[in-house]
Amino acid sequence: MNKIRKGDEVIVTTGKDKGKRGTVLVVAEDCVTVEGINLVKKHVKPNPMKGTTGGVEAKSMPLHISNVALVDANGKASHVGIKVEDFKKVRFLKSTGATLNA
Repeated sequence: MNKIRKGDEVIVTTGKDKGKRGTVLVVAEDCVTVEGINLVKKHVKPNPMKGTTGGVEAKSMPLHISNVALVDANGKASHVGIKVEDFKKVRFLKSTGATLNA
């Protein structure tokens, strides 16, 4: 069971974007892509078949999953634990003890 999933609100704990928040767009094996975080400039060639114009475009790049943490109700970073309730695995925040939706 993954502790961080698509759609979760996370905060960056290390790196150039430390302290910034965003929602998770993609979860790969050990990387996450967060909306508006770790932006880099990419040069894009024009493609008339797709209708794209050329130029420089900002793109979100993946971060390692250990460099992000879920945001609790107080707005601070929190570790995630897994416990069994009613024969189902449930994620919960270790700082507040609040369970996360399935």
